[in-house]
Amino acid sequence: MKWKHLGALLAAIAVFSACDEETGSLGMDMLPSSDEMSAHTVSFDVMTESVLAESVFAKSSTGYIGRFSDPDFGYYEAGFLTALASTENFSLPEVYKETDWDEEGNAIKATGAITGDSVTAVQLVVFYSNWFGDSLNACRMSAYELNTALDYDQRYTNLDPKQYYDESGLLGRVAYSAYDTTVPDSVRNATDSSGNSTYSPSIIFRLDPEEFGQKRILEPYRANPELFRGADALVKNNIFNGVYLTTDQGDGTILYADRVDLRLQFQFYYTNDSTGVKLKKADGTDSTYYGINTVFSSTKEVSQINHFANTEKLIAKAAEKDWTYLKSPAGIFTQATLPYDEIYEQLANDTLNAARLTFTNYRQEDKHDFSMSAPSQVLLVRKQDYIDFFENNDVPDNITSYVTTHNNTGTNQYTFRNIARLVTTCINEKRQAQQEAGSNWNEEQWMNEHPDWNKVLLIPVNVTYDTSSSSSSSQTARIIGIQHNLAPSYTRLQGGPEREGGEGTPLKNPLKLEVTYTHFYE
Repeated sequence: MKWKHLGALLAAIAVFSACDEETGSLGMDMLPSSDEMSAHTVSFDVMTESVLAESVFAKSSTGYIGRFSDPDFGYYEAGFLTALASTENFSLPEVYKETDWDEEGNAIKATGAITGDSVTAVQLVVFYSNWFGDSLNACRMSAYELNTALDYDQRYTNLDPKQYYDESGLLGRVAYSAYDTTVPDSVRNATDSSGNSTYSPSIIFRLDPEEFGQKRILEPYRANPELFRGADALVKNNIFNGVYLTTDQGDGTILYADRVDLRLQFQFYYTNDSTGVKLKKADGTDSTYYGINTVFSSTKEVSQINHFANTEKLIAKAAEKDWTYLKSPAGIFTQATLPYDEIYEQLANDTLNAARLTFTNYRQEDKHDFSMSAPSQVLLVRKQDYIDFFENNDVPDNITSYVTTHNNTGTNQYTFRNIARLVTTCINEKRQAQQEAGSNWNEEQWMNEHPDWNKVLLIPVNVTYDTSSSSSSSQTARIIGIQHNLAPSYTRLQGGPEREGGEGTPLKNPLKLEVTYTHFYE
């Protein structure tokens, strides 16, 4: 068996790689005008099925906390673990000390500002900017200190948090609602001189200032400040390994946490700006105030490890045969088996120009108060490359991986307009193996050794674009990051593995891979 125009195909693909991946049909004027040829489009059936994600690689600067129950998919719980890093140019304030006096003994120079060498309060603050679900739902969050350093090579969502903490490490519990009704509008709507909001919703844990602030932080710092300098100093010097944040009460709200801070409060003197000498009130007493210093914080460099636990109801949904699902976080992917062998058999003497694959979702009704919406962006990637793609922080190469955006206003589809290079790459991969094996070629054995050769996964993702790009359009802006979508979302897609009769009969609801090819006449 041969592909007569394989060389022409590869040359064409090289040319097409310079074209927009979103091009649906490539013009015939790009081919040699001396050839007699005709362009055609043919459709091939594609089988799809739901597969459980089970766990996903969860490198993220967002931490998810809460529990959400859905009548269709059951409940899932979210929590996250994070280390904290010393802030840049970390230092703690010095005790007030007078260094120079006038002839009458009045201080005229002083250094430092705190009234005594003690911590007056310690706060662990969880900041969040958004949430999913009921904003007024009564919830409770628990914070545990980690008893061992996080292994950032273990970033999968099925991580067992108990490997890193035990119940004795409880730092506190706080009741909260995502929308804090006790915050006045004057605070909630306050802005700075540039018009930026100054209010950040947060959950505050109040820790013991003596045990945690004084003995764990201030006293060791006074003895050796270098122990606290460097992004990994707290863990490396066994000062503080981090925290695990989870929910233990409430159902219906998922917080999206942006940052976790550890803050120390001190009592300060008001001092003269030029001399540093403390100021007095009208009655002659010292003028003081309490100030907060953020000493440790989670950062994008010290990313969170999210943990999700799904109910077994997800297994039953993934087993449905008349359609497929996408469900995040760490829920269900859609797997497609592409008919590479059939394409090769039918078009062996032709040149492949384009291949279009479309996933259409059923329209979703908002049947519940807080219904999930369809994922806005999805990744199509070879199943055999899926793990490495996320672990290596890859971005789509438009050869074996592609990304597209959901059309939720018109067609209700995820459309990959040209995956021709994926098709040719996979066909050539098998043909090359066949040529190398020669007379020893064993089709069944090779397929058993490469079970995912013809399979791709459709996965909900978040896409990060280069914000410095001159174009703001996601169609042209450069992609610089792809992460699993860890927010609640779902959609039901047309397709599924159900067949008209039994094994070997036509698929009941196949997807269509539309292939445009050019036939050359001898």
